[in-house]
Amino acid sequence: MTDLTNLTLTEALDGLSQKKFSAVELTKAYIAKMEANRKLNAYVLETPEKALEIAQTADKNYQNGTNRALEGIPLGIKDLFCTKGIRTTACSRIIDNFVPPYESTVTQKLLDAGASFLGKLNLDEFAMGGSNETSHFGAVINPWSKQTPLVAGGSSGGSAAAVAAKMCAAATGTDTGGSIRQPAAFCGITGIKPTYGRCSRYGIVAFASSLDQAGPMGKNVRDCAKLLTVMSGFDKKDSTSANRAVPDFEKVLGLGVKGLKIGIPAEYRPDGLNQEISKAWDNAAQILKENGAEIVPISLPHTKYALPVYYIIAPAEASSNLARYDGVRYGERVEGEHLNDLYVNTRTAGFGKEVKRRIMIGTYVLSAGYYDAYYLKAQKVRRLIKQDFEESFKKCDLILTPTSPVEAFPIGDKTMQENPINMYLNDVFTVSVNLAGLPALSLPAGLSANELPLGMQLIGRAFDEETIFKAAQTLEENIGFKGI
Repeated sequence: MTDLTNLTLTEALDGLSQKKFSAVELTKAYIAKMEANRKLNAYVLETPEKALEIAQTADKNYQNGTNRALEGIPLGIKDLFCTKGIRTTACSRIIDNFVPPYESTVTQKLLDAGASFLGKLNLDEFAMGGSNETSHFGAVINPWSKQTPLVAGGSSGGSAAAVAAKMCAAATGTDTGGSIRQPAAFCGITGIKPTYGRCSRYGIVAFASSLDQAGPMGKNVRDCAKLLTVMSGFDKKDSTSANRAVPDFEKVLGLGVKGLKIGIPAEYRPDGLNQEISKAWDNAAQILKENGAEIVPISLPHTKYALPVYYIIAPAEASSNLARYDGVRYGERVEGEHLNDLYVNTRTAGFGKEVKRRIMIGTYVLSAGYYDAYYLKAQKVRRLIKQDFEESFKKCDLILTPTSPVEAFPIGDKTMQENPINMYLNDVFTVSVNLAGLPALSLPAGLSANELPLGMQLIGRAFDEETIFKAAQTLEENIGFKGI
């Protein structure tokens, strides 16, 4: 039998429905890949027994014709999603023994559609990082690494690595400033951050509440479209959930890009942009043009303020969200002589360096005397960034940009470790999308001279993921990227 883990999620569903193999056989194939690739450190908790139990139910459902949308598909779940009865840590020491008594809305939707969970995937601690090196469980190793271990990207590095190494059929991710798209680019897979409010945030450990959004990461565009259809929908348990109908995103695939206008923002091509990334960008634009799209120049003038605005707003919200981890109710607890000592001791021991840095920045910008000078001003500029996109979408239907200004870099890279700002700069092409609440997808655009994946990003209007999927499918078919 051929290696079942080579199948896309869609091909696996076809094979299961045609009874070419069983859900148990499919699940066992992925469990074998998990065991063979433990050196990548993609999973922080494996749940093979639960996955096989669900697979047995899936096979019965296929036999009696009651199979559901994702029946028998083994997924990996980012360890930021609460999973009932399964340890959820956000890859932080402070809650490394937390077992949720409830299920996140997104994972419940996946379970209800017949999927199984192979385990919980590694991430930067509380999703704060761009390389998956801040995790309490250690860094994820990019499957594309050769002699030198490379980062898988962050924060959803475990999800990207697991999909790329075929350790799950697909995975969930979350994106606060590029945390689905950047690791997808580094690992040569596809991932989409949907419009803010498209997927419920209920049961997802919060980082920055006005920016966080769940999304799928898969082997190709079709798999992401199929998953997003299941993951999306209004949830009364989430006050930021959008009460909008969910399209069948898969139905638009194959419709092509004829007549679409594709915007190319001048501000995303700074002096010194990596020539290989620039060439891949030009090639992607040419493919869309040859398939009937029109390429139009646009301007996003406030892009240069996106990073400083993000690194004011996101830490401010993180400071507020992480205040609950105090050693009193759940998680790590380090005793002290007084209550204040308990707080200080617990948070000192429980939080990692990057999380502490962001809490301190966030607390500072929210403090008396600085709230007006920093936080309120950042919110005003955020509005201007959003208006830039609104103006641009009067001239175009989609925006095409690179996903990241760099390819995957070595774990422990000194330039990144010694100056955190260098790490933050990797998000330069992605953070503005989160600030504006827009959908954006990253897909592989080719290989660099170092034979590492390069990613291309498609940004769409709010709640217009369908147009993104159409264009992404066209690019995917014409680029012909081959994974590991």
